[in-house]
Amino acid sequence: MDWLLAGLGNPGAEYARTRHNAGFWALQTFAEKTGASLRMESRWHCLAAVVQDSGQQLGMCMPQDFMNRSGGPVQAMAAFYKVPAARILVIHDELDLPPGTARLKWAGGHGGHNGLRDLNRALGTREYWRLRIGIGHPGHKDAVIHYVLGAPQAADQEAIDAAIDRSLAVLPDFLQGRSDAAQKTLHSD
Repeated sequence: MDWLLAGLGNPGAEYARTRHNAGFWALQTFAEKTGASLRMESRWHCLAAVVQDSGQQLGMCMPQDFMNRSGGPVQAMAAFYKVPAARILVIHDELDLPPGTARLKWAGGHGGHNGLRDLNRALGTREYWRLRIGIGHPGHKDAVIHYVLGAPQAADQEAIDAAIDRSLAVLPDFLQGRSDAAQKTLHSD
C-alpha cells in the first residue's frame, strides 16, 4: 500500500453532522469519487477500503472509536499494510482555520486536538501528513466542546464542503509526491 488516508470523527448518527466530523466528511467524499466502499473491519475497528487511484494503492480508514481513541485503529491498519507514518495523511477538523479553508501540513503538535494527540501516542511520532479542514473557532475556549460537537450553519457547511472539494482536487498531486504543488494550489485559496 502506498498511502493510508485516515479521516477523523466520531461514530454514530448523533455526531454525523457535527463540525468534529469534517475528517469523516472528506474521506467519505473521496471514497465516493474513487468508487470505494467503506466497510467495517473489526480487526482494525474502522470503516476501511483499499482502492487504486492516481496510480497508487490507497487505504482509507475511518476509526469507529471516539475521536480521543482514533490512534489505535489507524495504527493497526497502517501496521497491517506496513505503511510508515510518513505515508499517512490524517484528515481532521481545525478550529484555527475559518470555514472554507484547508491546509496540508507535515508533522507538528496536536494543538489541543484529541484525535491528533491519540494518533501521536499510537504512532509513536508526530511525523505524518495532515489535511486540516477549517471549521472556525467559537471565540472562547470554554465554548469549544459545544461548538465542535454542534452542526455548522448552512453558510459554514457550504464553505467546509467547498474546502473539502478543493482539497480532494489537489490530492492526486500530493499522492504523486508533488506536495509543494498541492500546497501551493490549496493554500492560495
